[in-house]
Amino acid sequence: MRDPFASAAAIRDAIRRKDLTSRDAVEASLARIGAVDARLNAFRVVAREAALARADELDRRDEPAGPLHGVPVALKDNLSTRGIATTAGSKILENYRPIYDATVVDRLEQAGAVIVGKTTCDAFAMGSSTENSGYGPTRNPWNLDRVPGGSSGGSAAAVAGGLVALALGSDTGGSIRQPAALCGIVGLKPTYGAVSRYGLLAFASSLDQIGPFGRTVEDAALLFDAIAGHDPRDATSAPRPHEATAAAVREPAAALRVGVPRHLFEEGVDAPVLAAFEASLETLRSLGATIETVELPHSPLGVAVYYLVATAEASANLARYDGVRYGCRRPATSLEAMYEASRSTGFGAEVKRRIMLGTYVLSAGYRDAYYLKAQQVRTLIRRDFDRAFEKVDVIATPTSPTAAFPIGARVDDPLSMYLADIFTVPAPLAGLPAISVPCGFTPEDLPLGLQFVSRPWADRLLLQAAAAYERATAWHERHPAI
Repeated sequence: MRDPFASAAAIRDAIRRKDLTSRDAVEASLARIGAVDARLNAFRVVAREAALARADELDRRDEPAGPLHGVPVALKDNLSTRGIATTAGSKILENYRPIYDATVVDRLEQAGAVIVGKTTCDAFAMGSSTENSGYGPTRNPWNLDRVPGGSSGGSAAAVAGGLVALALGSDTGGSIRQPAALCGIVGLKPTYGAVSRYGLLAFASSLDQIGPFGRTVEDAALLFDAIAGHDPRDATSAPRPHEATAAAVREPAAALRVGVPRHLFEEGVDAPVLAAFEASLETLRSLGATIETVELPHSPLGVAVYYLVATAEASANLARYDGVRYGCRRPATSLEAMYEASRSTGFGAEVKRRIMLGTYVLSAGYRDAYYLKAQQVRTLIRRDFDRAFEKVDVIATPTSPTAAFPIGARVDDPLSMYLADIFTVPAPLAGLPAISVPCGFTPEDLPLGLQFVSRPWADRLLLQAAAAYERATAWHERHPAI
């Protein structure tokens, strides 16, 4: 199977039929990386020898190792991998090689996947364009002058560009869904607590969640099933059994009640995005869905709440990178100078901006006015969703108010970058599952995404809704010419 855009399910099935070996699949992925990635910079590290050795080991087995037997998978570079560089896109971790694997890495091994490398990301997952990486920006496979979204832009570009069939990212305020939309693929942020965060380099601990990228909803479900479930090593992992989703996405979805918060679209959304969204609603109606207007009155405050809560947690989490216990140490003549040199050269501009903002909102005299108030509004956002889900099964919005923008266009305007998260930040603030699926293209042939959000632990229903829409359209069948 030499089609670089073959689905993970197709690759797995070909290996099971003996039409393909695991080594064939991995060699094809590595060859594609070698041919294309110099233009994309999707990969931070390629684990060529380890991947080939793993593929050979799988080929020697008499029975499949698991549901992803032989399928090449990429990992965002904020997931710990034993002996393989894990930098979280930051220079302060340029020499870090973990001595353990993240839980999701262990589970991928158990599922039979082959990890081919680590992907480029915004430093510590802080960004919406993958321009904040300490190792150069990633480019969008659909247009190399455009961003792929962020912070998991490398993983999204790797899947969209045909370098791998599957990849993992992390989503704090939209970092899986937004790049999935901008790159024309599927990206799932599971319910908070559904996937272990053990081994994920923390940004904002009450928001971070690991999730899959795939070319189809079924592929995303296969990867989700492989990594989900309780983990006693993660205190935020929910002690409940995982309800398998991959088989369910092939089943016909029951008539859905779809909520649409139109008050969120009143300004700031590009015309092609709105047109594609309205067309998506018509497709859902043709499938028997009922469309209802819902109110999420506090969601417009989501961006402000997110950038207070997330930066406060980032300030606390990143305090450990001081050049003594963690992070690269820079030479200096005193302890204070060493701290300053290590952190000022190791952290990039966006990470410094968020640390300073978070430190400020937690400081004496401001904590109650900013951080505590943000947490109170966060509760109101969650209650708004609870009320909406009394009437509907899923809520639909565009994933991003714009298509992929030019590289460099917003680097000097962080506020405009932050405001673009308007549709993605409410779900993680409320701990809800959300997914982005391809729903159209702009006149410039840039992909657009449709977002579905559902109630907590309704990940299975969410994936069924997305799969039903996907079967009724052909947007996921288009691929970039790179």
